[in-house]
Amino acid sequence: MKAGSSAKRISPTPSAAHAVPATRRTKASSQGKKYAAIRRNLERQRKAMLEEAGEGLANPKGQEAFPDVSDQASAEAEQNFSMRIREREQRLIKKIDEALERMDQNIYGICERCEEEIPYPRLKARPVTTLCINCKTLEEQEEKVRR
Repeated sequence: MKAGSSAKRISPTPSAAHAVPATRRTKASSQGKKYAAIRRNLERQRKAMLEEAGEGLANPKGQEAFPDVSDQASAEAEQNFSMRIREREQRLIKKIDEALERMDQNIYGICERCEEEIPYPRLKARPVTTLCINCKTLEEQEEKVRR
């Protein structure tokens, strides 16, 4: 490896630790307007989920005392189910926020693993994805092997 060739690759940014690789910036910078519809959908989904969560907090279902044990068990099962749904929604809101942040940084639509462009149909179907379909398949296979 030549000493001069590595110097040409160094980014002039002051914070190299937080810098996005040049290949990812270049690929994504031309795609900014391409994802405007996805951004609007993500923002709309996020807003709806937060409004729904706010309504749930404003009108909480309190613990009721049921005379029948089976009614009490059903109410508790329903409450547990609702809590799991809220937890899933919290994780989705976090993923939406991260996707919007990647859009702001012009790295949205670039696979985090191989740094290739994620096809638009995949992003349209799963807008919070960070991996192309090939890398996601590999990740799932690796997880399967670990189990």
